[in-house]
Amino acid sequence: MERFQHYIDGRFEDGSASFESLDPATGEPWALMPEARAEDVDRAVRAAHRAFHASEWAGLTATARGRLLLRLADLVQTAAPRLAQLETRDTGKIIRETSAQIAYVAEYYRYYAGLADKIEGAHLPIDKPDMEVWLRREPVGVVAAIVPWNSQLFLSAVKLGPALAAGCTVVLKASEDGPAPLLAFARLVHEAGFPPGVVNILTGFGPTCGVALTTHPLVNHVAFTGGPETARAVVRNSAENLASTSLELGGKSPFLVFADADLDSAANAQVSGIFAATGQSCVAGSRLLVERRVRDAFLDKLRLKAEAIRVGAPHEMSTEMGPLCTRRQRDRMVDVIRASVAAGARLVTGGGTWEGPGFFVQPTILDCTEAPQAPCLGTEIFGPVLSVQAFDDEDHAVHLANGSPYGFAAGIFTTNLTRAHRLVRRLRAGVVWVNTYRAISPIAPFGGHGLSGHGREGGLAAALDYTTIKTVWLRISDDPIPDPFVMR
Repeated sequence: MERFQHYIDGRFEDGSASFESLDPATGEPWALMPEARAEDVDRAVRAAHRAFHASEWAGLTATARGRLLLRLADLVQTAAPRLAQLETRDTGKIIRETSAQIAYVAEYYRYYAGLADKIEGAHLPIDKPDMEVWLRREPVGVVAAIVPWNSQLFLSAVKLGPALAAGCTVVLKASEDGPAPLLAFARLVHEAGFPPGVVNILTGFGPTCGVALTTHPLVNHVAFTGGPETARAVVRNSAENLASTSLELGGKSPFLVFADADLDSAANAQVSGIFAATGQSCVAGSRLLVERRVRDAFLDKLRLKAEAIRVGAPHEMSTEMGPLCTRRQRDRMVDVIRASVAAGARLVTGGGTWEGPGFFVQPTILDCTEAPQAPCLGTEIFGPVLSVQAFDDEDHAVHLANGSPYGFAAGIFTTNLTRAHRLVRRLRAGVVWVNTYRAISPIAPFGGHGLSGHGREGGLAAALDYTTIKTVWLRISDDPIPDPFVMR
């Protein structure tokens, strides 16, 4: 089996323990991963703390930090095929998705390389004539960045990029599920020439690694991507060190299709929105809300497309949907599907697992129009399961769309431009796509409301999350400051 190591303080090393990683396509172990425990975490955080204050990093100009990020971007682009193979092997995400996504990850590092020397302060027109006052934006300090297994190179780039551009140092925890690509990415960080301790990458389990990291007294900010339950634990842990937090959490994103929409285009976007990445995406369009008078026609289109999806080995370029990442995820998904059918949902297609090895679930569509209490409507399933409800008019559509504690993304398909503008205002979501879905760019921030978290990743907004404001007062009068206790 392949063996991987942590990257701490500029060195590659084994963990306090190790564990096997399973290939989701076969269910068999294929690699040995290092397991970080409290002592490993402490060394990583202390290394990041030292590096934050050391002249090798703190003394660099913002432009010089940008050059390091540009070097990292070039290395990521060159290594993309190898990283894609690792992500596919360790997470089950199909190779044509990992290849395309990781190649684009380099653009995020390039964007933040260019932004590094453009994080500006401000001059204040203060109301005191003998004072000059300005604001400096300075790095917040040591960042604990925690990412899940899905799209982990992307989800680490939207944390590492802005944090390093702002001048922070980082301890990055890869998920215990599928950490291989991030542990391999550490080689690129090393080759790019970042000073030791600026970036540290490790993996381990929540109770032994995650808790030690998020409660560490030298951590100043926690950037977390994952589910709401774990996020609640992260927030409770941050009470120990009063670290600020940015949370990119789950979603149950509504996908609204009106009768006047281009139904073929909407069907293609919906298939991509729920079955791409095997539905394992925080912005998956998992709730289809379709105008009642086109529901049957639209579901027929979706059923045919879902049943035509080529499910198979993730490393083959012909495969269109691969396995889920873990056995527990597959089993939980099957339970939710069965409970939803028992609650009255109509199974349009799918609903079962595939025979043979691996953690496969069929592309599944559940019509819940007559089953408003079906568990699939409110549960973030994180897999290839689409829940459907019909609406009668615009107000009904908005009521259904906003009837969720999540608020990450939403999609609107309509040819009525004024309706689209109205809905953009009314939908509670951090990202709204109109006549498209899942479009991303390093220039555009993303994030959510409610159980979908707070803070933003991508764009200038993300970089500002890793800064703190320092207010500077300068007295410009040559007159001596009067004695405050002498009456005049």
